[in-house]
Amino acid sequence: MAKERLHPKSIQDKVWHYCPGCSHGIVHRIIGEVIDELNIQKSVIGIASVGCSYNNYEYFNFDVIQAAHGRAPAVATGVKRVLPNNVVFTYQGDGDLAAIGTAEIIHVAARGERLTTIFINNAIYGMTSGQMAPTTLPEQITKTTPVGRNTDYHGFPIRISEMLALQEGTAFVERVSTHDVKHIIKAKKAIKKAFMVQQAGLGFSLVEVLSTCPTNWGLTPLESQEWIKDHMIPYYGIGNLKGKDIKV
Repeated sequence: MAKERLHPKSIQDKVWHYCPGCSHGIVHRIIGEVIDELNIQKSVIGIASVGCSYNNYEYFNFDVIQAAHGRAPAVATGVKRVLPNNVVFTYQGDGDLAAIGTAEIIHVAARGERLTTIFINNAIYGMTSGQMAPTTLPEQITKTTPVGRNTDYHGFPIRISEMLALQEGTAFVERVSTHDVKHIIKAKKAIKKAFMVQQAGLGFSLVEVLSTCPTNWGLTPLESQEWIKDHMIPYYGIGNLKGKDIKV
């Protein structure tokens, strides 16, 4: 009897390197399922960023290019313009996108590049041991804010989705969460729609995923899910910010 495949065809049969309770594996699987359902495995091209997910090309079963830190949107722009019929997406964390790559992402949105960004927001620098990120919440404790983020001194978190939704070239923006099954299902619907918006040539699309980082938050996986619900969602909010009525 043939072995039953328990994961999408677009995902390699490998064990994640991510910490227990990390949301990256959930989002990877969502992307794999969406690509399978849209039947675009042979035409999709991912752009990997620098961060905990830098080597996601080892897990996806399609073409993925590694970009320098923060430059994934620039690389994706070049790929999409050379191969306009391909589906191109970037996969970026908050340190990569909201700090090092802020200029790249804002101009991609302003130009209305027909590509998609999956933005993982866990409110901290994960790979480099838990420093404050641009998305770190007020009063949140990190390695570089041991008594909590002080907005008078450190400034306020950057709401990336709201900023990009204001750009005329942006067609679709939604913020989702991974803290329970109900919201994971909604996250999948948003990511699928973002890819379909790109296929329809409507402009730039982005899905921000509120995600866990149990190791650097100093919490258990279960506590991390609750932390998203109790702290991240009240601050950032979830839901559609642009393109809710787009029919694709």
